[in-house]
Amino acid sequence: MMKKFFIDLNSNRHIPINSDNNTKELNFYYIRFEENLAKLNHLIHSFDPNGIPLNSTYIDVEESKLHYYPISIGQVGLAVFHSWLININEDKEAHFVQIFKWFMDNRIEDEKLGVYWETDVPKPEYNVYTPWKSAFSQSRGISILLRAWQLSGDEQYLAVASRALIPFQYDISEGGVSVDRASGETFYEEYVASAPTRVLDGHNFSLFGLYDYIRAVTDEKYAAQRQLAIRLFEEGIEGLIRQLPKFDLGFWLRFNRCDLPNYPQNDPCTIGYLRLVCAQLKILGQLSGRSELLEYSRKYKKYSSFFNILRMYYLKYRALRKLNRL
Repeated sequence: MMKKFFIDLNSNRHIPINSDNNTKELNFYYIRFEENLAKLNHLIHSFDPNGIPLNSTYIDVEESKLHYYPISIGQVGLAVFHSWLININEDKEAHFVQIFKWFMDNRIEDEKLGVYWETDVPKPEYNVYTPWKSAFSQSRGISILLRAWQLSGDEQYLAVASRALIPFQYDISEGGVSVDRASGETFYEEYVASAPTRVLDGHNFSLFGLYDYIRAVTDEKYAAQRQLAIRLFEEGIEGLIRQLPKFDLGFWLRFNRCDLPNYPQNDPCTIGYLRLVCAQLKILGQLSGRSELLEYSRKYKKYSSFFNILRMYYLKYRALRKLNRL
């Protein structure tokens, strides 16, 4: 636990935010990921022969195996794309091509749900043991494929990215990736389970992919899809603003708000996640023009004091112990 604490203490101390987010051409992502595994997903174990990252399993998964994780693959793809923007060369372009080919080759097409990607690794804390969808994966696929379309000029990537919007319209009970739409508090699920899990940073990242679509796609041919992306983004922003007070512990933020039986009521986020969420809220406040998000970002940033960290870790230890994730 002490080792985790010191790693967490130094996590996300500096999150490089991209300030140029209004151009039609998608260049740097909202957070400028670097090709440095220490700064990317800590579960990335290695790469396959095509340069596609392979993740280790979670701590509470009994069968240890390497697996393809769309969220990590998208993050690496964006980092590679950033490297290509900084120093345009054939190797980086070829690596990015392999990434967006993976999203094309591994998509699932559905008459009702459009296009989606699944992760084939259990999530025991959410009682998920079969392949699962994720709004976060949808977002990564959209962001990668829109950049592939702009880079190559091949409209097939835009067509797939457009169909990847469709699962956002449906509740998890209908095979989609959203919850709480009926109450006007729309939330996009990073982990789709039998009940809402509401992971905060996953919802925020999902909104980035929707905004990429709004920025990049202005052709009249895709006007209906762009209007859908605008509606989904605005619903997600409104849902975020309404739900944020429910994540607030008064001195820290919850990692999620999970409705599954026996899940800890108070599972606080880590220090690194708090910093990440503050950065996300700042970006989303700027993109949406909603000053509430900027205010929340400033408020939550002040939570990171020594006393509050001690209080958080007391709750975090209890939550992890209950979930058998120590």
